[in-house]
Amino acid sequence: MTRTLILMRHGKSGYPDGVDDHDRPLAARGQYQAGLAGEWIRTNVGAVDAVICSTALRTRETFDATAIDAPVRYEDSVYGGSPEDILEQIALTDDSVRTLMVVGHAPGTPWTALELADDAESEYASWIRTKFPTSGLAVLTTESLWADLTTGRATLIAALRAEPSGT
Repeated sequence: MTRTLILMRHGKSGYPDGVDDHDRPLAARGQYQAGLAGEWIRTNVGAVDAVICSTALRTRETFDATAIDAPVRYEDSVYGGSPEDILEQIALTDDSVRTLMVVGHAPGTPWTALELADDAESEYASWIRTKFPTSGLAVLTTESLWADLTTGRATLIAALRAEPSGT
């Protein structure tokens, strides 16, 4: 069975005075970006079966703004997590899940996409290496079970930041 993994960086966040990094909210632009990303996912990927999300406020607000209707698991290890931390969480996903979304941060989210990609020189991989912007999406497919997903075992099929229609 082909599985799809959507890796998303949180939307543009605000920097209010006196608020620690974990508690920074999304900016209005981030809310908008995340909404566009959710529309793109529904149109181009389809239904999401499960979500793993960092516990940081901006990632939780990003997930909410996507309006993706799927069960979500909030994980501290995704906040500031390395690819290994993120892959540990992915490995816990039930095999019945066909499409999994992870909402996280840079650099962990883009590094995870690059580590999993079977073609490090693809146009999508180059885009991710150059700059993985806020609300950036990396979409990969794999034949592996979630617990077996490791370096080079997925194909990067899209990497983008959703833009308004007509742009």
